[in-house]
Amino acid sequence: MIYPNTFENKIGFNEIRTLLRERCLSSLGKEEIDKIAFMDDMKAINTQLARVREFRKLQEEAEDFPISYFFDVRQSVARLRLEGTHLEEDELFDLRRSMGTICDIVAYLNRCDEDEASISQDGWKHEPVYPYPALHELADGVMTYPQILQRIDQILDKFGKIRDTASPELNNIRRELAKTEGSISRTLYSILRSAQSEGLIEKDVTPSMRDGRLVIPIVPTMKRKIKGIVHDESASGKTLFVEPTEVVEANNRVRELEAEERREIIRILNEIAKTIRPHVPQILASYKLLAQIDMIRAKAELAKLIGGIEPEVGKYPLIDWIEATHPLLRLSLEKQGKKVVPLEIMLTRNKRMLIISGPNAGGKSVCLKTVGLLQYMLQCGLSIPMSERSKAGIFQNILIDIGDEQSIEDDLSTYSSHLTNMKNMMKSANDRTLILIDEFGTGTEPQIGGAIAEAVLKQFCIKKAYGVITTHYQNLKHFADSHEGVVNGAMLYDRHQMQALFQLQIGQPGSSFAIEIARKIGLPEQVIHDASEIVGSDYIQSDKYLQDIVRDKRYWESKRQTIHQREKQMEQTISKYESELTDLEKSRKEVLAKAKERAEELFKESNKKIENVIREIREKQAEKEETKKLRDSLKDFKEGIADIDKQTEDDKIARKMAQILRRKDNKNKRKKEKEEKATDATSLQNSTITQTQNSKFKEGDTVRIKGTTTVGTIESIQDKNVVVIFGGLRSTTAIKKIEHATPPKKEEPRPYMTVGKQTRETIDSKKLNFKQDLDVRGMRGEEALNAVMYFIDDATLVGMSRVRILHGTGTGILRQLIRQYLATVPAVTSYKDEHVQFGGAGITVVDLG
Repeated sequence: MIYPNTFENKIGFNEIRTLLRERCLSSLGKEEIDKIAFMDDMKAINTQLARVREFRKLQEEAEDFPISYFFDVRQSVARLRLEGTHLEEDELFDLRRSMGTICDIVAYLNRCDEDEASISQDGWKHEPVYPYPALHELADGVMTYPQILQRIDQILDKFGKIRDTASPELNNIRRELAKTEGSISRTLYSILRSAQSEGLIEKDVTPSMRDGRLVIPIVPTMKRKIKGIVHDESASGKTLFVEPTEVVEANNRVRELEAEERREIIRILNEIAKTIRPHVPQILASYKLLAQIDMIRAKAELAKLIGGIEPEVGKYPLIDWIEATHPLLRLSLEKQGKKVVPLEIMLTRNKRMLIISGPNAGGKSVCLKTVGLLQYMLQCGLSIPMSERSKAGIFQNILIDIGDEQSIEDDLSTYSSHLTNMKNMMKSANDRTLILIDEFGTGTEPQIGGAIAEAVLKQFCIKKAYGVITTHYQNLKHFADSHEGVVNGAMLYDRHQMQALFQLQIGQPGSSFAIEIARKIGLPEQVIHDASEIVGSDYIQSDKYLQDIVRDKRYWESKRQTIHQREKQMEQTISKYESELTDLEKSRKEVLAKAKERAEELFKESNKKIENVIREIREKQAEKEETKKLRDSLKDFKEGIADIDKQTEDDKIARKMAQILRRKDNKNKRKKEKEEKATDATSLQNSTITQTQNSKFKEGDTVRIKGTTTVGTIESIQDKNVVVIFGGLRSTTAIKKIEHATPPKKEEPRPYMTVGKQTRETIDSKKLNFKQDLDVRGMRGEEALNAVMYFIDDATLVGMSRVRILHGTGTGILRQLIRQYLATVPAVTSYKDEHVQFGGAGITVVDLG
């Protein structure tokens, strides 16, 4: 029950309804908005709210939901029930588009997610899961007629006009019509040009249309010069429109063909009407879906406008609202660039009745109307503006007494109207009733008015009704302290700034601040003094004490909320850091595991390649000592990289590389001491070789590449290059890279020591396919070093004098690692940055000797 009949007007719901109507797409939705009414069925309310909630979600997630062509053609369709009636072209076009929208909406809302279908323990799949179940319920069972739509598409084009191909007869008629009109046009232009050449008509005159017939505009003095029928004249009388005799018959034929065309179109429309007529009731019923969707969309748009939510409504009466705002006040203040002060209010079984006191213009009435409007909107299935942490229930009755109901016709004074409202409220009140009374007990002598108000309030408490009541009476404030289920509330007021704060605080009664407001307005101080003496100092002092209590409570409440908020923020921060630490530790372990796995794969691959290199060295008759040195060098490098997988940062890899280099330098020093002894024994022989190094080379000389032990014979000399035969391999190299050598001792040839055909083919293939540039950008440290090692080996093998390594600039770590490695390779004579025009520090140029 809603009381009184002017309820919606008093709380402002009429304006809410107007906002909804403005957001409808058609008259269909507006009719549904007009039907919105108060409900007390929990299931129905929650269903309405769920549909709005799902539609808002749908708007965020989907861009292809059909919301076009919401045409109301129900009257036109209903007319088809009569035999012999048909729809005009524009009506049929609107029907086709709106039915198409209905068809698309039904198909969209009936989509289901097969992957999320519920599966029972026995493995059988049950009902499919719909992404928007509440909206799907609307579309479920709605009939769509794709065959009718297809038939209409065969008749109408995309502009809603009858197609030429709608029937063979229509096609023939229109062809003949076009042919006849073309003939008329040609004849008219011929007559027109002839008349213009004779000077009878102006040069810029063109044929025009009058009463559906093509005519020629001429001046009245020339009407006898052109034979024909005068059909019309201009408003000024200076122009006559003449139909030449030559085209009269043709124009008559055009009229006949147009009549035939119209008859054929009507026949076609009657045929499609016969197809639609059996399904008229179902088609009309399907427009209910279109109306509901239009209304739900309007509700969703209003929710966005006012910042509303759709709370889950409980079965029993409950108001536990946080940051609730009056939607109309909010919109009004936003236009002025201001913000509305949110309301926090609670009505429960233990605290059913709230008595609000406070100064005038402090927000008491706004608080009352906010409660009434939001609860009514909620039970009409609309979103309400408040925090998502809020909770809400439903009431069977909402009874209000707001404003002045005095009536001259009914002989009711202001107070009489209030008493009449109290009588009706007491009659209807129960434990599921919400009562809202503004300025309870006013309108008569204060003492008796307060007494009657207290007695009425007692009856409300006996009936366990819920309510919000505003008052200035002290006896009602004291009533709350002595009766269970009744609590005081105060609208806060800043005594120093002398302005209302519009904040509701539950727990203590509020002061009316009458003395302070009177002084602010400017009443004479003598008047204020006399008023204070009349009420007595005890009242003034108690009022001040009450103000101080309210002020102190507000201060400590603010402190408590600040501390609670800080504690919550701190808990969230700690939780966030703990989560991040856990994620970091997990990520670190995953990175280390992947790095170790990758390193093991590289080591396995490296071992295979190392063995291949050693085998090839043996095939090339390399000395055992050199093979051992190479094996030891690779072993040291492998041991160094084995520790790198425990380092996760590039700078740690650099430190490990330095450790490897120091270990290698120590081993080289020990080897050098051993080699010095062997060097002393062969010094005489080497001195002889040194004396001949500066002499000119000639064909047949025995030479070797600097830094190697393999000797060969010069086959030919070409400018600065020479062709040297090493065993069975012919190689071209620069003169400056070779030196004289002692011919090797002649030994009995051993087949297994010669270079095999397969080996030569492999080396020749490497020469042909070798590229001078190596790109290691994007690789990790160990990957890049491994690639550079193989690249330098291949470059030395094929006799390249210069190569380039592309590592990029970045932080410079990769460049440093590569150059540290190059410093340990004997075949590398120098390395440097590329010229700035060709890459600069991002490329290392390596010279091989």
